[in-house]
Amino acid sequence: MDIPIFTSSAVTEQMLSAFDHAGCMVVTGLLNEQERKSISAELAPHMANVRVVEEDDPEQFYPARTRRTTALLTRSNTVAEQLVPHPISTGVCDRFLLPNGEFGYQLHVTAALEVGPGAREQVLHREEDSFTFFPVPRPNLIVASMWAISDFRSDNGATLIVPGSHKWPTERVPESHEIVPAEMPAGSVLFWSGGLLHGAGANTSQDWRYGVILTYSLGWLRQEENQYLDVPAEQVARLSPKVKQIAGFEMYRALGFHDPSSGS
Repeated sequence: MDIPIFTSSAVTEQMLSAFDHAGCMVVTGLLNEQERKSISAELAPHMANVRVVEEDDPEQFYPARTRRTTALLTRSNTVAEQLVPHPISTGVCDRFLLPNGEFGYQLHVTAALEVGPGAREQVLHREEDSFTFFPVPRPNLIVASMWAISDFRSDNGATLIVPGSHKWPTERVPESHEIVPAEMPAGSVLFWSGGLLHGAGANTSQDWRYGVILTYSLGWLRQEENQYLDVPAEQVARLSPKVKQIAGFEMYRALGFHDPSSGS
């Protein structure tokens, strides 16, 4: 099964149907060069402070020769106000998350990821593996997206995807021909279901592959990234109402109340 590819900047029924079937899709042409440069510039000082591990430990989840920084709501206004609430992302989340969380969804993870030359292939995994209460295949819990700041190629660590695996039982192991690199030009976005097997590819080139991952989860689940600690109160006040809602700073039913007089 191939990864469906679309060029439209608006959500269509064809796109949603393809995503449901394959558990993934690529949408090209969503970020222009200036927007990509803005994201890179805003995150540059934070990425520069990341220590790059040179000696790989195959037991570690993250391969060596990679950079990763999180807390993007506080570190990149372009990510916060343009990528997080993008209508393509919210359109996919509306279709696949709202039926299981009618009061909304929230940011689950924000991270900038660079895969450097010599990085090994990451172990295949599912975004929703923290929620072991649900048997595999699980209901829709998470929608993930990877924004290509640079070109994603099979030789520079393009995300490896196993189309259709979001509907597999837990014991089903992919064969080599079922693992597909999500190649896409800079400015594209890869979307995948939280139940889909995936992982960063090996980088056998001399380039650093740069992407921004944003994942969204049901509003009644614990977020993987603790936005309440990563985003200080003064930064929350500067977020647009839409982004503040998606980031999880509004109540979900009775979940998430706080006492303003506590000073927190």
